[in-house]
Amino acid sequence: QLQLVESGGGLVQPGGSLRLSCTPSGFSLDHYAIAWFRQAPGKEREGVSAISAFSGTTKYADSVKGRFTISRDYAKNTMYLQMNSLKPDDTAIYYCNAYSPGFGYDFWGQGTQVTVSS
Repeated sequence: QLQLVESGGGLVQPGGSLRLSCTPSGFSLDHYAIAWFRQAPGKEREGVSAISAFSGTTKYADSVKGRFTISRDYAKNTMYLQMNSLKPDDTAIYYCNAYSPGFGYDFWGQGTQVTVSS
């Protein structure tokens, strides 16, 4: 079954760090644009960060610039979201996404809970 499997969420104190991982099952992330989204309680899903499929251009939401870093490891076929200086407003379910611009394939992870609280 083709899917994305996430890991790395949890409970962290304000100012702390977490690293989310997302690994595909059954396919390679090569030639896919990858992204992280999040959805907080009572709010719509929002984009957090993304890397384009071929140029490697990265984008970040203003709310996470300078604190979060998106990356991909081709050898491990895994994508990451390093989150530093976490704030309570970062509390949400985080989802990874892989999109193939050439074929229109679109995969989502199952979501992982990140809670920032003292």
